[in-house]
Amino acid sequence: MNGPIDGLLRTLDLVDTGARTHEDIFTGPSQWAPLGRVFGGQVLAQSLVAAQRTLPDDRAVHSMHGYFLRPGDIEQPITFSVERIHDGRSFSTRRTQAYQNGLPILSMLCSFQTEDEGLDHQMPMPDGIPDPETLPTTAELLAGVDHPTAAYWSNGRPFDVRHLPSSIYLEVDGERVERQAVWMRAIGEIGDDQKLHRAALAYASDYSILEPVLRRHGIPWSTRGMKIASLDHAMWWHRDVKVDDWLLFVQESPSASGGRGLSLGRIYSREGVLVASVAQEGMVRVPDPAAFD
Repeated sequence: MNGPIDGLLRTLDLVDTGARTHEDIFTGPSQWAPLGRVFGGQVLAQSLVAAQRTLPDDRAVHSMHGYFLRPGDIEQPITFSVERIHDGRSFSTRRTQAYQNGLPILSMLCSFQTEDEGLDHQMPMPDGIPDPETLPTTAELLAGVDHPTAAYWSNGRPFDVRHLPSSIYLEVDGERVERQAVWMRAIGEIGDDQKLHRAALAYASDYSILEPVLRRHGIPWSTRGMKIASLDHAMWWHRDVKVDDWLLFVQESPSASGGRGLSLGRIYSREGVLVASVAQEGMVRVPDPAAFD
C-alpha cells in the first residue's frame, strides 16, 4: 500500500476510549503538515469517522457543518467527543468536538439518513473538461523547488491533485477569475467501505476550495506574508462516491471581503455524477490588499 494512503487510513482508524455519561470518546493521531498546524481536512474527516462510529451501518452521512476554532498542533493527538443529539426513524444527528490540550479545535454537527427513495436531479458536469491524464501532477509542477511544503505537496499527500486551467502554487497564469477546477484521486485503493470513502472525500475537499479567492486576485500560495486559514466548512453528500477513482471538483468564489473569502464547490465522478457539494469561508490576509486589486 502506498505510504501516504497508508498514513491516511491509520489517521482515520480512531481508538475508542469508551463511552461516558453523555458522550462517546475517541482519539486519533495528527499527521505531519507544513508550518506545524494540523491540516483542516484531517480534523474534518476524523470528526466524521468518530460520529459514524456511534451509528448503525445503514445510516450514511448526508451533511455536515463544522467550525474551525483553533489551529491544531501536529505534535499532539486529538480527542473526539461525540454527542448523540437525535435518532429518528430515518435521520440521526451527531455533534463532534475535537480537542487538544483540553481546548476545542473544531466543532461539527452532522446528519445521517437511512437509504430512501425520492426526487432525483442534478446540475450537469461542465463540458470541455480535459482528462486528468493530460494535466501535470503537482510533483511535476514543483520539481526543483527545495522547500518542505513543496516536498509535502508533491509526494506527501494521499491524493493526486491536478489543476485546470493551471495551478497557483508559484504563480497565477491567465485571467484573474474567481473559478477553477481540479481533478483529484486517492493514490491508492481505499476499499469498499462507503463510510471511509465519504470521510476521505471530506479530507480532500479542504485542499483547494479557497483557491478561487486567491486566483481572482492573482495571489499564488508562495506569496510572502500571506495568512490563510479555514473558518468553517459545510458539505453535502448526494450519492455514493469512490475517492480512488478520478473526481472533478468544480469551484467558484462568489465573494471576498473583510479579510474573508467564500468558496463553493461541486464534486463529480468522472462519469458526470454529482456526488457532493461543498462550501467554505476562510480568512485570507495579504500584506497589501490594494496591490492585488
